[in-house]
Amino acid sequence: MPKKIIYKHPLAIRWMHWINFPVLTIMIWSGMLIYWANDVYELKIFGHSIIKFFPEGFYKFFHIPHRLAEGMAFHFAFMWIFFINGLFYVLYTGLSGEWKYLLPQKNSFKESWYVMLYDFGLRKQAPPQEKYNAAQRVAYSMIIVMGLGSILTGLAIYKPFRFNWITVLCGGYEFARILHFVLTIGYVLFFLIHIFQVIKTGWNNFRAMIAGFEIIKEKDSASEKLNEK
Repeated sequence: MPKKIIYKHPLAIRWMHWINFPVLTIMIWSGMLIYWANDVYELKIFGHSIIKFFPEGFYKFFHIPHRLAEGMAFHFAFMWIFFINGLFYVLYTGLSGEWKYLLPQKNSFKESWYVMLYDFGLRKQAPPQEKYNAAQRVAYSMIIVMGLGSILTGLAIYKPFRFNWITVLCGGYEFARILHFVLTIGYVLFFLIHIFQVIKTGWNNFRAMIAGFEIIKEKDSASEKLNEK
């Protein structure tokens, strides 16, 4: 059966994707080293601590305790790489026209549920798939917003007096710290879902983010077009 090459991801997108993955991983890891120095988030009932967000065994297992200086050094160094890579990504998608494939469309939020149902085997027919499906459009756009939020809240808690206006914009130091923490949890959840989807879709989709193209059978291509109608 004849096969067809579909070019999917430009070189710049692939480079920025693979730069961002280890950088964000290091940012999360170093953020945990910083968080350990003031592990304040917990579930309390009538003033009594019931559950710590991260139990002490978690820190001991990953050898996190007493590494505040190391965590700050890594976090602030890789923060610039994270920021510059994210800025280039936004500029490139805007100038190259890639944003047309990325931003959610009118029905993207509704169709995202269909994608989720299909991924979990609760829906037989795959939703319409262009370069990105509806769920990917929503998720990838949210990651950009989350990245901006991480930069702003990070500056608010890093230099609350120098960047006082950002701290005020974020609702104060304590609230900025909570937002920064919640955004970190969001990245972890995104990682897990993203890896699950990559495994589910298989090698062809993974190759597209390495080589830039997919190889599909002509019959598959024709059936995809019928599904889109």
